[in-house]
This record gives sequence, structure tokens and C-alpha cells, in this order.
Amino acid sequence: MSSTYRSVAVPVAGGDLHVGMWGPEGPAAPTILAVHGVTSSHLAWEHTARHLPEVRVIAPDLRGRGRSNTLVGPAGMASHADDLAAVIRGLDVTPGLVVGHSMGGFVAVTFAHRHPELVSRLLLIDGGFPLAAPAGLSADQLVAAILGPTAERLQMRFADVDDYLAFWHPHPAFAGVWDETLERYFAYDLVADGDRYRPATSYATTVEDTVDLNGGSSAFTDAVAGLRHPTRFVTVPRGLRDETPGLYPTAHRQEVLAAHPDVRHEEWAAFNHYTAVMSDAGGAAVAGAVREELGLR
Repeated sequence: MSSTYRSVAVPVAGGDLHVGMWGPEGPAAPTILAVHGVTSSHLAWEHTARHLPEVRVIAPDLRGRGRSNTLVGPAGMASHADDLAAVIRGLDVTPGLVVGHSMGGFVAVTFAHRHPELVSRLLLIDGGFPLAAPAGLSADQLVAAILGPTAERLQMRFADVDDYLAFWHPHPAFAGVWDETLERYFAYDLVADGDRYRPATSYATTVEDTVDLNGGSSAFTDAVAGLRHPTRFVTVPRGLRDETPGLYPTAHRQEVLAAHPDVRHEEWAAFNHYTAVMSDAGGAAVAGAVREELGLR
């Protein structure tokens, strides 16, 4: 991991939020707030940070994930958004850009709505706008429809880190992009569970958040309806298992964009839902977009 990496604990409702940071520390450093996905952690942004040495990247483990998985209290988009506000105020920084991947995009949109003075603009990567989920599903069915095996693994137990890496290594999403950064990311995800290990994100938390971002509360629906900040929306053609279509099939994406004509959209054809962020090429692409949004050369 880069020598510029450090981490801090920031007090939020119910405990401390673990926050990772890369890049310069000075008050004048260009800064972004990076928000990870539903079963992820802040280390999802290491590829991006490596390509942005001149930018301070602030990336929390959202409550219920990573080293923030012992926080007390509910999850949901409003709680995550308020946690982000506590991070920004606690660190006394002003991000020039909030970047959200997957569920992190939904959190970013909600954050911009609830704390507009703390947000300048948004970069949303394959998330942040309503999904094309079937209506009338139970909570478990909704999670299965959107996340599939990604959610199933949360109820699995593993002997050790090597056992967990062996589970992930043949995953179709990471074919041809596996590297040491991904290994650090997956190893970080494990927490002890008796004499075995489990992913840090609980299945219950994943259900809570997935239901919430699909209309379970008004926090996100109000936020996306009232979106006012300059927003760049990136989609990819392939999903969580490198399948097609991805999370935003063409017809649904066109409906989303028609409802939000001021949003700038682009498709990154080379990536799936994971590799758009969690690969060297994806990190470079995100870094390029960040530089454009921040006006850096």
C-alpha cells in the first residue's frame, strides 16, 4: 500500500467510523470524498488513489462494513449521509468532489441533498440512480435479484485469508485483473467469527441498505428527485459477475437520463461493475475523471 496511506477514527452516532486516507495532508490539497459499495470497504479505492498522488482521497468504511462494522444504530442512506457529514466536519476539510461507486453513489446523492453546503459536485460510478428492480419482491428476494452471490457469501464462513482468497480468485468479474491490491482488499474484509472468519458486512445490514435505496424510505427518493449539484454519471455494460446487461440496461438508463437531463452520462465499455473501480485500469479511469472534475491537469 502507498506510503501516503493513513487512517483515523471519526466519532459519529453510535461509535467511531474508520476512515482511510491517501495523498497530501496540507489544507490546500485538492480533496475528494470516496464512498464504496454495499458489501465493500474503503480499500476499494486503493487503485484510484495510486493514480492520484496529488489528490487527498478520503474514504470511510461505511457503518456496518470494514472496521466500522461494530457501530451501533441503523444503517440506511440517511444514516450513511450523516456519517459522511461528520467525517468532513471532523477532519475539517472541504471536498471538491464526492465520488460514489455502486451503493456509494446512492449515499453520495443523499449526502448532497441532506448536506448541500458540504458538496460541490458528484461523480457516480454505476450507482446513484434508481435500479431496474422488479416490483413486489420481499427483502430477501430484492437482495437476491440485485446482488445474487455477492449477498450469499455474507452467510458463508472461511478457515482463513487464503480460503477467502481462493473463493474470490476464480470470480468472473476479476478475470485478468487480479493483483496484490485486490488481495489486500479481500484480506481486509475478513473478521473473526469463533474459530473461523466471515465477511465484515453482515447480511442483515446489506438487506437494510438494499431495501432502503430501493424505496424503503424517502431519504434517497427525495434526494434523487431534488438533485441539484453538477453530476457526472458513469455506467458500465456488465454487472457483478461480468454478465450483460449490467445494473443499468439501456432502456432503463434512458429513462433515468430523461428524468435528469442535466446529468452528464458516459459509458465505460471496457469494465464491469467491479473493475470500473477495483482494477488498475479502472482506477486510472476514475482518476482521469476526478482530475477533469477538479480542473486538474
